[in-house]
Amino acid sequence: MKKLHLFFFVLSISFVSLYAQNNTEETAIYYVTLKDKTHYLGTIESESTNYIVLYNASTGTRTEIPINQIQEKKIIPTKAIKNNEYWFENPNATRYLFGPSAFNLKKGEGYYQNTMLLLNSFNVGITDYFSIGGGIEFLSTFITLSQGNFNPIIYFTPKVGFSVADNIHVGGGVLLASIPQFGETSNTGLGMLYGLGTYGNLDHNVTATIGWGSVDGNSFNKPLITVSGMTRVAKKTALVTENWLIPTDSSYEPIFSYGVRFFGENIAVDLAFINNWDIAQSLLIGVPYVNFVVKF
Repeated sequence: MKKLHLFFFVLSISFVSLYAQNNTEETAIYYVTLKDKTHYLGTIESESTNYIVLYNASTGTRTEIPINQIQEKKIIPTKAIKNNEYWFENPNATRYLFGPSAFNLKKGEGYYQNTMLLLNSFNVGITDYFSIGGGIEFLSTFITLSQGNFNPIIYFTPKVGFSVADNIHVGGGVLLASIPQFGETSNTGLGMLYGLGTYGNLDHNVTATIGWGSVDGNSFNKPLITVSGMTRVAKKTALVTENWLIPTDSSYEPIFSYGVRFFGENIAVDLAFINNWDIAQSLLIGVPYVNFVVKF
């Protein structure tokens, strides 16, 4: 009798699970992109070998879409829909203007970043919690090549990042750089070990970072501190700020920045200004800063 009860219990659980799965599939919200780049949003009401019928509950419309015209069809989370529009994921949430957040690239994700047409870097997610990046600077490349030697500024940036609670991520990383001393045979070595914490989600967040650096093996006597933030104000627009406290012999030198980020699903462009008290004396709004990222 006990075995019989166990059999019916397992059977009932199976039916409940199957019903929940089917119900989820039926109510899943799809974002459909056609070959002509037209987009549709809704649940699939019916599907045949030639057509799907998409129902948009917000507008009450039904659209018959030829299957051979569909370029992409994907399920999207309900929270990604705002005012009957699909807000795709922020493509550059792992970084502010230059410094990182504690969010990490997912395994297999990556991006190319160009800063002021000079700094060129790549970052790739090795796991969901660990990424490796590095880059090269163009101006030093051309100068050293003109001197008959390939010795550009290069840098290496491994990082870890993971979630410890809702809206709380922590991480850390290393910045290693080699900087040529023009006219000399030796390079200057720069190293930094840092930890950081991010509060918020991919669209609205703030990050505090503390780092210990050294130049040619001589350590700074105080840590470098940064506070950065980002807030998404529209589907394709965010405000970004990144602010540094750079240690000096006696105190700290502040540098602050403010800008706008424009982005699509796989590209982001930052237009910003870098400023401090000294810069503001000559250029009130600060020094222009331009940076773009292509995600792959």
